[in-house]
Amino acid sequence: VWLQIFLPCSMDYPELARAAAAKVLSYSRDQGGWRLCKSTDEVAIYWRPSAEFPGNVYKGEGIVNVAPEHLWEYLKPEPGGLRVKWDKTVKEFEVIQAVTDTVSVCRTVTPAAAMKIISPRDFVDVVLINHYEDGTIASSATNVQHPSCPPQPGYVRGLNHPCGCLCIPVPGDPGKTQLVSVFQTDLSGCLPQSVVDSFFPYSMAQFYTNLIKAVRMQNI
Repeated sequence: VWLQIFLPCSMDYPELARAAAAKVLSYSRDQGGWRLCKSTDEVAIYWRPSAEFPGNVYKGEGIVNVAPEHLWEYLKPEPGGLRVKWDKTVKEFEVIQAVTDTVSVCRTVTPAAAMKIISPRDFVDVVLINHYEDGTIASSATNVQHPSCPPQPGYVRGLNHPCGCLCIPVPGDPGKTQLVSVFQTDLSGCLPQSVVDSFFPYSMAQFYTNLIKAVRMQNI
């Protein structure tokens, strides 16, 4: 009886992941309605109101001087991978359930941020890895529930709505990658809207800065 309660939920994970991936791909290609909110030498960050929750969806676009398959090594969601080493917004990453070869349910822990106004969060997401015909490598995710990972003491459970990263080949230049990142996160808790609105553009700019620094240092 216990298994019968939870098995239907696990069977939905691949479909939820595919739906999230389709939305992330659509965000990456859709040019309508985006407003520039931050620009650095490494990334341009745009926002528009989210259709998923009462907040914003953010999109970052930047060029990284490394081939897509090499850049992917720094981004792919895996326990003990390179991302946990360079991405300061990721404190811990674990796979809760490997659903298929390309779909998994994962838990991510983020540290306190914004001078500790934002307390530590954790997120439970279904994650899908896609390799598209044009050479793009992508990871997409969205929030889910999992019976073995209820809310944890000491963390506010945040909710990621369809989000992800796409490593897109640059035509005519195999040594470069267009990195498109999509974030739309409900941090939950009682946070001032001004803190939320300023946090994401800053955090995404740091994401690109730290990634590019890691790529230069590792040079794999």
